Amino acid sequence: MRTVFALLVLLAVAVGAQAGELAGVTMTDTTQVGDQELVLNGMGLRKKAIVKVYVAGLYLPTKQNDAKKILDSDTPRQLVMDFKFGVSAEKMCGAWDDCLEGNVTEASDQIKADFKTLCGHMDDMGKGDKMVFTYVPGKGTESSVKGQSKGTIAGKPFADALYSCWIGPNPPGEAFKKGLLGE
Repeated sequence: MRTVFALLVLLAVAVGAQAGELAGVTMTDTTQVGDQELVLNGMGLRKKAIVKVYVAGLYLPTKQNDAKKILDSDTPRQLVMDFKFGVSAEKMCGAWDDCLEGNVTEASDQIKADFKTLCGHMDDMGKGDKMVFTYVPGKGTESSVKGQSKGTIAGKPFADALYSCWIGPNPPGEAFKKGLLGE
């Protein structure tokens, strides 16, 4: 009887730690960035035609459904991309170029250079691989690909341009954006 009770308690704790599930991908309800705990704001599924490409989860200090307020705030944020389909580094670089063009009007030469640096961080991605982008005020945005840090790009302007790829005026889809915004 004690064993059954212990298993039920463990199951309840494990289920409580998994806040979001979308298209077979589960993300925890919180993550730690430095000394700040971030909460899962929402999840979105990136589809290209009928192909499920990746599931993204947006983590913020507090839940927020206003993209402008998220981008205006200078607080930590993290976006996790969990790939469901293989994508080449070359295609990722093309997607970053399209994102910049579609979401950042009159991008500065520095932002354009930062996106070229970001492109250098890319690897071919397979099913189950993850990319994580973590913005920390005063430090910049760290890119982690397949569990390895690829570098940090300084400045809030870059972070805002990058996060605009997902929650800006031309996201990978309105349903995707609404999912990240918890709507």
